[in-house]
Amino acid sequence: MQQGKVSITVVLVIFCLIIVVILPFQKVFSFTETRMANPRVHYIPITESEKFQIRYTHSIHNSDVYESYQYVKGNRIQMLEMEYEDLAIGMPGYAEEGQTFIERDGKYVLQFDDHREIDNFTILIGDLGLDLVFNYEDVEYDLKKDLQRGKSYLFEIRHLSLYEQWKGVRMK
Repeated sequence: MQQGKVSITVVLVIFCLIIVVILPFQKVFSFTETRMANPRVHYIPITESEKFQIRYTHSIHNSDVYESYQYVKGNRIQMLEMEYEDLAIGMPGYAEEGQTFIERDGKYVLQFDDHREIDNFTILIGDLGLDLVFNYEDVEYDLKKDLQRGKSYLFEIRHLSLYEQWKGVRMK
């Protein structure tokens, strides 16, 4: 009788541990290399803030561009605005439908008013010696240091299990 209770307890403990390890509970910003059979997931745990930013140096203007986003409705991504110093090649000088173009503190700001949402986007880690940084909760993650240059990564917001976190790479 006593041995049966111990066996049931051991089975329940093992079952609970398996559930804890495989159940995806940690919400993360995920960077998964594209065009690979078994890609490794690089991730940043999401804590409080829903907003994040990507800062990169424009390759022609040599000035910083800030793209601001937030996550909404679970795992969807919404672009809020784009801020930059120079117009011309590759940078819009006017607003289209659902956008507002303003000048703020000597910089140009393109705001996205239509609240479009996407599931993910692909980001190329260029091989130029220019900045590419992910900002979240006042921490800068150097994407050119943490990810491989010349490769594309699928960026999305998702939940990872403990097992997936152990297999992946936590960005610092």
